[in-house]
Parts: sequence; structure tokens; C-alpha cells
Amino acid sequence: MRISILGGTGPEGRGLAVRLAMAGNAVCLGSRDESRAIDVAIDLSSSVGIHVIGLDNASAAKDGDVIFVTVPYQAQSDLLSSIKDDLEGKIIVNVIAPMEFVKGVGARALDVKAGSAAEECREIACNSKIVSAFQNVSAEDLENPDLVLDEDVIICSDDSDAKKIVMELVESIDNLRPVDGGALSNSKYVEQITPLLVNINRIYKIHAGIKIVGI
Repeated sequence: MRISILGGTGPEGRGLAVRLAMAGNAVCLGSRDESRAIDVAIDLSSSVGIHVIGLDNASAAKDGDVIFVTVPYQAQSDLLSSIKDDLEGKIIVNVIAPMEFVKGVGARALDVKAGSAAEECREIACNSKIVSAFQNVSAEDLENPDLVLDEDVIICSDDSDAKKIVMELVESIDNLRPVDGGALSNSKYVEQITPLLVNINRIYKIHAGIKIVGI
């Protein structure tokens, strides 16, 4: 499986690259700045002992079978609009949790006209298979290869085949469990958990995740 991570030089992109490459997948980091992507890929490859390559976002989109979108929410529309032809027919895993930081309050979820970042992604890349996942997993925990993960990843999509593939990718990462979150419209609720976790992390100085009991 060839995986490309758009916006892959940020914390979430680097963390996913580490874990997915450790699981045996071919991983490409995408960035607006190809030289930045190459530098980060070299650094991860040498420090973690994995093989990761770096390209600009457009080239990474062409290269991958499964495309992870990890850019900030404000950058999503412009990025996807510019490369949507290269995404046609591919699985897009939207990892974005739209939020802002308010002084005296902390992290707060943003209202999205489409309902969620994942649904907005579907409006732009309408010929792709959209899956929502990984919004609630700490980027710092993902990037630390020595840390044992122990949490669930809620996965939402209207495409059952694409959802199954992403659930298998989650299962390939040690100690992560995929949980079927139903339709893509449910991504709104998953995305809105992230600001809550960010605020809990700040209060307790931890990297909180989620676990669904009873399954």
C-alpha cells in the first residue's frame, strides 16, 4: 500500500508517517515546500529507522493509493481544489479537526458549513472515497516510536470498502483499535472531541486519547 501524507511535515503528518512506515507501508510525505519534505523524510528515516520519501503535495497526491490529509483546516480547501484531479478515485483519509484557540478558554471547535472537515473534503474531491479517522490520536504519541499506544480510532465513511481498508491500516499499527463510527456525517462529532482532548491535555499535562468500552 502506497500512502501519501499531505501536509506531512507537521506533527500529525510526521506521527502518522512513523507509525504507518513501521507497519510496513510505503510512505511519502507531501509539503508545499518539497525541500522541507525531503529534509523531514531524511530525519525520520535516520532517527526511527524507517524508509520515508518527501515530495511536494501535488506529486505526493499522484504517488499515493491512500492519501492522508493533515493540513490545518484553513488550508484544506485551497490544497484539495488545486490537486483534486490527482485524487480522483483514490481513498482520502481526512484527519483534520477544525478548531481555534481562544484566550482564557482554550481550544474551541469551529463551525463548518458542510458539517465537518471530512464532508467539506467530499464536496471538493467529489470523485474520491472519503474516510474520516485519527482526529483524536496525539501527534506526539504517534511520533514517538518507543511509546506503546493504547486507544481507539473512530472511522467514519459512506464507502464501506474504503472504510474497511482504513480500518485494516489502523489494525496494522500496534495497539490501536479501529472502531466503526458509521456514516461520514458522524465525523462532525468525532472532530469536535479533539478540542476537548486538547483542553484536558493542557489541564492534566498529558496526551489524552479515547477508548470505547463495551465492544
